[in-house]
Amino acid sequence: MPIDLTFTGARWLAPEGLRDDPLSVCGGLVAEGDGRAVELPGKLILPGIVDLHGDGFERHLAPRRGAMTNLAAGLVSAEAELAANGITTAVLAQFYSWEGGLRSPEFATRMLEALARARPALDTDLRVQLRLETHMLDDFPAVLALLARHDIRYVAFNDHLPHARLAAGRSIPRLTGTALKSGRSPEAHLALMQALHARASEVPAALDTLCATLGQRGIRCASHDDATAEDRSTWAARGALISEFPETREAALAAHAEGQPVILGAPNVVRGASHKGKVSARALVEEGLCRALASDYHYPAPRNAVWELVDLGVLDLPAAWALVSAGPAGVLGLEDRGRLAPGNRADLLVLDAETRRVEATLCGGVFTYLSGDTARRLTGA
Repeated sequence: MPIDLTFTGARWLAPEGLRDDPLSVCGGLVAEGDGRAVELPGKLILPGIVDLHGDGFERHLAPRRGAMTNLAAGLVSAEAELAANGITTAVLAQFYSWEGGLRSPEFATRMLEALARARPALDTDLRVQLRLETHMLDDFPAVLALLARHDIRYVAFNDHLPHARLAAGRSIPRLTGTALKSGRSPEAHLALMQALHARASEVPAALDTLCATLGQRGIRCASHDDATAEDRSTWAARGALISEFPETREAALAAHAEGQPVILGAPNVVRGASHKGKVSARALVEEGLCRALASDYHYPAPRNAVWELVDLGVLDLPAAWALVSAGPAGVLGLEDRGRLAPGNRADLLVLDAETRRVEATLCGGVFTYLSGDTARRLTGA
């Protein structure tokens, strides 16, 4: 059941900036209430993090290769990690790919079925983004059925085929290792890649048709790893208006110029550079080209990226925190969260202002994580 509490003594981030008056949550919402007052001196209360794209959940579902016996239990464990990092809405980025293993169509189906079973017992708002490989043309009808069956409202398009090497007949790096992960022999894995590559001329028209259908269903679409302004323009023409992790400043500028959301990786901001040698997300944030930061592969990264930007003087706290709260909520069309405003969901986290450690997370007014001094104050210990 949602709690009714009034937090006092803390600073909290309102839409107009930081405040130090009491903050009440009642009936799962930010609202006036007469619930028990809890004194939280030295704490900072911030809107819950909305994570647009993260695959960190995979480590909970498959801690070792082949160890995937109870996916629902893994999702419960993943929720605990999300909550411990202040994430109240999480988009689980699930591959649907020829690459196999955790990225296979079969695993995607198993994961979605497990999430349907686990969801009634979870308080964090877990959503799904299906990451579809563009050259899997024969699977497009099955993908549409899967999206409908599980009410998935977000699709991102990837192309991980090594086209240049396939076209030149060159060897494929790490072929044996990736083949083993897929459950195929190296020969079979290479043959599959070659067959998909051979149909490249069919892909643009097929994507045009698929994206039109997704648009008619109200499903948001994103391109992944745009490399050029032309890439962004091509995807935008199809209705994929979100640019997810553009690889170059040129692509990010093209999206920004057209008012299309640019999503960047929070780990890139924390590192100060891309681990793949692409454009620096921190530099794009400094230019004002970023709408939202996502965890990508590391759930602590969104809040750590915020503090990196604040400590470096790139942004103040309200502007930096909007990149992990109001910004991503707006991209997803979720107007009921991302800001601590009357009538919005009581999605929030409590931080120790000095250590910046998350001590409490509430999702819809329900505690999903509680520890440290805040736990002791709430329990009277």
